[in-house]
Amino acid sequence: MRIVAGRHRGARLEAPPGEATRPTSDRARQALFDTLTGGRFDIDLDDAIVLDLFAGTGALGLEALSRGAARAIFVEKDRAALAVLNRNIAHLKAGDRTLVLAQDATRLGRAREAAALVLMDPPYRQGLAGPGLQALLAGGWLAPGALIVVEQAKDEALELPPGFDLLEDRRYGAARFLFLRQAVPE
Repeated sequence: MRIVAGRHRGARLEAPPGEATRPTSDRARQALFDTLTGGRFDIDLDDAIVLDLFAGTGALGLEALSRGAARAIFVEKDRAALAVLNRNIAHLKAGDRTLVLAQDATRLGRAREAAALVLMDPPYRQGLAGPGLQALLAGGWLAPGALIVVEQAKDEALELPPGFDLLEDRRYGAARFLFLRQAVPE
């Protein structure tokens, strides 16, 4: 696994052993960021705050930093994944642009900073995306117009909680990316 593009292009990232952490493949990450930055959404990552929920290795948030994001906040509760995440941040010398929160992504509490881009990669088939989305709203983690991307198994259903609009649904191999925005009150 490596950083696909940007300042740290080609840098190798570590992943914990075993099946507990399932990093997003390089190919799927490339397709995701192509969609975000040059495709349908044309997000300007420069100076953006990015929130990586269920961060695992941190590959999604670190990719965003490599491509110009100002800061990344990583939320992960698994100890083995946290150790690897911290080593990956140190390897890229990105500690000054990151915050790691060792906590449950479904119980975020109040926001430290509102994010312009949220990248969620919960464990497949455990029903954690909905509670994670609710925690974002409840804690004020979303900047106005923020884009949320939820990765899940391509055959996994998501009951979208109230407060979100589905903008697009894309599949890449075994992964499915749902692009969401906070619903605008009527």
